[in-house]
Amino acid sequence: MGNRIADIGRMKSLVDSDNRLRTGDLKKTAKLGTEKNPAVVHVRTDERLKELASLFEANGWKYKVELEPDKPEDISELERLLNPLKPKRVEKKLGRNEPCSCGSGKKYKNCCGQ
Repeated sequence: MGNRIADIGRMKSLVDSDNRLRTGDLKKTAKLGTEKNPAVVHVRTDERLKELASLFEANGWKYKVELEPDKPEDISELERLLNPLKPKRVEKKLGRNEPCSCGSGKKYKNCCGQ
């Protein structure tokens, strides 16, 4: 007869490992403007199509421009390529025992942290 507590611990760790594997179902996507993930743009006129095509080619991005005169223009993916998101910088959080940022000379926990 085995140790029941050890068996329960082993069973629990097996169940936890199965759940951890299932939570990571995120698929990586290719960078926008590449062969695997070309930028898709909808335009209304031929002139606009030529203008955007030359812009894509000048930057070396892969693209797919669709001419649809009855639908509104959608160039959101081009705007994402022209203005990429910049990573946000997080300011260092003030610790409880550090001097307060208001300049009183007291510790943060005794001044503004109350």
